[in-house]
Amino acid sequence: MESAKEFQESYRKIVLAFRRALPDPGLRLHFRPDEDLRACLLYHWKSMGIILTPEHALYYNALQSEPQEEALFWDLVSRTDHALPPPEPPFLSRLRRGDERLGTRNAAKYQDLRQSILERVDAILPIQDHQVPSPRPAVQGGEVVAEHRLPGPEGSAPSLEALLAELDALHGLDRVKAEVRSLMNLVKVRRLREAEGLPVPPMSLHMVFLGNPGTGKTTVARLIGKLYKAIGVLSKGQLVEVDRAGLVAGYTGQTALKTRAVIDSALGGVLFLDEAYALAPERGEQDFGREAIEVLLRAMEDHRQDLVVIAAGYPGPMERFLHSNPGLQSRFNKYLIFDDYDAAALLAIFQGLCQTNGYTLSAAAQDHAAALLQARYAARDERFGNAREVRNLFETAVTRQADRVAALETPSRAVLMALEAEDLSV
Repeated sequence: MESAKEFQESYRKIVLAFRRALPDPGLRLHFRPDEDLRACLLYHWKSMGIILTPEHALYYNALQSEPQEEALFWDLVSRTDHALPPPEPPFLSRLRRGDERLGTRNAAKYQDLRQSILERVDAILPIQDHQVPSPRPAVQGGEVVAEHRLPGPEGSAPSLEALLAELDALHGLDRVKAEVRSLMNLVKVRRLREAEGLPVPPMSLHMVFLGNPGTGKTTVARLIGKLYKAIGVLSKGQLVEVDRAGLVAGYTGQTALKTRAVIDSALGGVLFLDEAYALAPERGEQDFGREAIEVLLRAMEDHRQDLVVIAAGYPGPMERFLHSNPGLQSRFNKYLIFDDYDAAALLAIFQGLCQTNGYTLSAAAQDHAAALLQARYAARDERFGNAREVRNLFETAVTRQADRVAALETPSRAVLMALEAEDLSV
C-alpha cells in the first residue's frame, strides 16, 4: 500500500506538473489546489458515510504541495461531520477564463485531477463503513456507503459478475435489485441487437430514485455506474454526487457555469442529483434553480451516450419536481422505489457494523438492539433515517463503551471488543 509520505510526494509532483503546464504566469500564481482538494475530500467522506480512522488523517494531511497546518484525528472527525459542499475555488474560474481566451481545457483537466485524487485516496485507505472483511460479501445498508473493493488484479476494474454479486449482497432492496437486473438485461440485449444491425427503440438511461434517507439510493447509483461501465455503456463509470448548493450560484449567469462544470466532471459516469426538487422551489420563475434545470436538460440530451443522470428524493416532492418542466418528464422515464428497511434488516446492518469494526455483541446487547430498532421502525415518520439511524446507534454505543472501559485498569481484548446492553441504553 502506498504510504502517506509516498502519496504526498506523488501529489506534489502532480500539482507541480499541472502548474508548470499552465500557459499563463497569472494562472500559475493563483493555482493553489490544496484547500479545495481537502474540502472536497472531507465532503466526500461525509457523503459516503465513512467511519474515519487515524490513517485517514495521515492522508488528509498529505494533501499539501506546500507546508501548512496539519489536522489531528479528532479535529478531522469534527471537520468531516460539519463538512459542506465546497465552494468553487477562485482559481477554477480563472482557469475557465483562460480556456475561453486561449482555447485550452485546463478547467476540465483540473476537474479530472480532483476526481482522480479522491478515487486514489479511496483506493489506498481501508473501507470502514458496512464492509465485511473478505471473503464474505459486503454488508452495505446505508444510503451513502464506501466503495467495496472486490477481489481481482491490482488496479483492475471489477468484473460484471463481481458487481452483480455486490448488488445481491445489499440488505433488503429486493424490488430495487430486481429492477436493476432487469434494466441491465435490457441494455445488454439492446447492444447485442445494435451489433447485429437490428432496430432498437429509443431509450433513456436517466432515472428517478424515490425513497427516504438512508435507504441505499447512493449505494445503488454508484453500482449502476460501475455496471454500465462493465458492459460498455459508460466510459468511466464514476459517481458524482451533487445537490442544489453544488449547482446554483447567487448571481445571474453563474449558475450555468457552475452546473456545466459539475456535468463535465460527471461525463462518462453517473451524476447523482440528491433532493432534486430543491432546484424547483415553489417561489416564482426567477429562482436560479430553473437555470440549472435547463442546463441539465441540454446535457442529458447532448451527452445521452455517455452520461446518466439520477434524480433522487422523497416521493411527493419529486413528483412536483418532475412536473415543473415538461423536459424532465420526457427524459426521466425509469423510476426505482426504495422502501424503508424493516427491523430485521436494520439489525443485520447493525451487526455488520459491529463485525467490521471489531466489536462483539453480548446476547443481552443483541436482544436490546433488536428491541430498540424494532421500536424505532414501528414509530418511524418522514424523518426516519433508516441505515443512518443504525450508524448513529452504533457510534453512540461505541462512545458509551469507551467511557465504560476507560475506567478499567487493564481491560482484556474481549472486554475492549464487547458491546453490552448498557452501551445501547437510550
